Amino acid sequence: MNIVVSSLNAKYIHTNLAIRYLKAYAEPDFHVEMAEYTIKDPVMNIATDLYRKNPDIIGFSCYIWNIEETIKVVKMLKKINPSLTIMLGGPEVTYDTKDWMETLPEVDYIVIGEGEETFKQLLQKLHANEDVSDVSGLAFRKNGEIFINPQRNKIDLREMPSPFRFEEDLPHLSKRVVYIETSRGCPFSCQFCLSSIEVGVRYFDREKVKEDIRFLMKNGAKTIKFVDRTFNISRSYAMDMFQFLIDEHLPGTVFQFEITADIMRPEVIEFLNENAPEGLFRFEIGVQSTNDLTNELVKRKQNFKKLTRTVTMVKEGKKIDQHLDLIAGLPEEDYDTFKKTFNDVFALRPEELQLGFLKMLRGTGLRIGAEHYGYVYMDHAPYEILGNNVLSFDDIVRIKQVEDVLEKYWNDHRMDETVEFLVQHVFNTPFDFFQDFGTYWEEQGWARIGHQLEDLFRRLYTFLQAAQPDKLPLIEGFMKYDYLKNHKHKPRKPWWDEKRTKKEQSAIYQTILKQPSILGSTYEANPLNEKELYKHTVLEMIPFDLAAYQETGSFTQEPSILLAYYNPSTNEPTIFTAKWSTIEDQLGA
Repeated sequence: MNIVVSSLNAKYIHTNLAIRYLKAYAEPDFHVEMAEYTIKDPVMNIATDLYRKNPDIIGFSCYIWNIEETIKVVKMLKKINPSLTIMLGGPEVTYDTKDWMETLPEVDYIVIGEGEETFKQLLQKLHANEDVSDVSGLAFRKNGEIFINPQRNKIDLREMPSPFRFEEDLPHLSKRVVYIETSRGCPFSCQFCLSSIEVGVRYFDREKVKEDIRFLMKNGAKTIKFVDRTFNISRSYAMDMFQFLIDEHLPGTVFQFEITADIMRPEVIEFLNENAPEGLFRFEIGVQSTNDLTNELVKRKQNFKKLTRTVTMVKEGKKIDQHLDLIAGLPEEDYDTFKKTFNDVFALRPEELQLGFLKMLRGTGLRIGAEHYGYVYMDHAPYEILGNNVLSFDDIVRIKQVEDVLEKYWNDHRMDETVEFLVQHVFNTPFDFFQDFGTYWEEQGWARIGHQLEDLFRRLYTFLQAAQPDKLPLIEGFMKYDYLKNHKHKPRKPWWDEKRTKKEQSAIYQTILKQPSILGSTYEANPLNEKELYKHTVLEMIPFDLAAYQETGSFTQEPSILLAYYNPSTNEPTIFTAKWSTIEDQLGA
């Protein structure tokens, strides 16, 4: 039999762990070929490539992000070759399985739940031309009827073969995200999450996992993401793995984890702050909501005070970037209470704040009880909500406006100083800034057109001209600083209008050449020569003392000069500041 397992990933850099486990578990009894694509690939191209592999059996790994495109491929392949055996597996088809079998007559089998043993046993039956009726965890057709067998007992994960030793994967390890799991299951019962359905947590063999990580690093893997639902549920296990990764990591490798922040002990964070190299680890933390009633209704236990302690300690350690998640649309969280949730979490200043919208996943408690909260949601994946009894579609549209500018102006870190000033000194709350700007952004039609970095600055400036004209000079100063700081090369033409002539700029340069101490002791120790000043720097004035603000957080209404030096060797800017009065005195002299 010619067997292919396939999946449509969200992006090229992603890899599918499930099909690798299926291949590893089925071999050496069966040769299984893997075929990965993306949801952006044309369906015809995917079907053509799979057809040319001349398969007898194709299995697809199905999720909310790929099910719609996968169905198109399945229907096309079955039309081309009606005798082709097609099976589906994965979380998207594990629930409402009967509906899938009824609506997709092209599908011969659905593997339900944990699929490795079911997949291998099904291949054995098909190879021997035997009846499949006794295969656990399988949906199948027999004499025109649909049968669904109960899921099998859980696999002993300690005996699982490695999914990382395939020759065909090795050339791509450095260019793609490698997903790895050290456990399956989740101890919590959050009603919006599929992980809540599986009771208990099971672990893979720890030493085998370590050997896999060594192998992956040795062969070039750069980004390794642990998909454990709660990596730190066992403190001793997490500490052992952290220590291993600190001791044996190779330069340039990054490890990502999903952690539950409110159960992480301070001594664990202190250990990481003291011992972890900067940038080695990245934490993803699902906050979702800070509304106590909402968390109670979705059976989510969360101590936000302890979560705040963890996030704050990690941030102060400056070793680990943190990605925090919110979900809009949870039960009894209306627009105003979600605004509070957003402000509560933004106050922690995570490196990334992901604002998502509730998806009514098949099999979850919220989807089963959707009527109780008046949920209206999309019929097709990703089943995103359109409203409920306390959150209207208008509210959702408004929150989506927040999501759009949050991604561009906070998560991309193009204007950190500007945004910090805006949310602290200009707008009532962070949410108000992102909401007002997001609404303006959509009204201008900017959501429908592309943008360069300069466009982002110009559009923010245009918004602020209308919304905060009185404070615009101060804000413009921060925008200039952020713009110059975030360029790796000297910008050809800044987005703002030049206010000084070349003659005036030249006079300032000559003053700096004569008296380097104007720009501080660091510059004075290694001053630039005349050619470097003119060729590799940008000179700009802002209406306040930037150095004083960064040191004290308060404003001194005294103009200062920014000198941004773009080192052609390092491609990293260095910014020096000086009070304008100091330079002005020298110019007068």
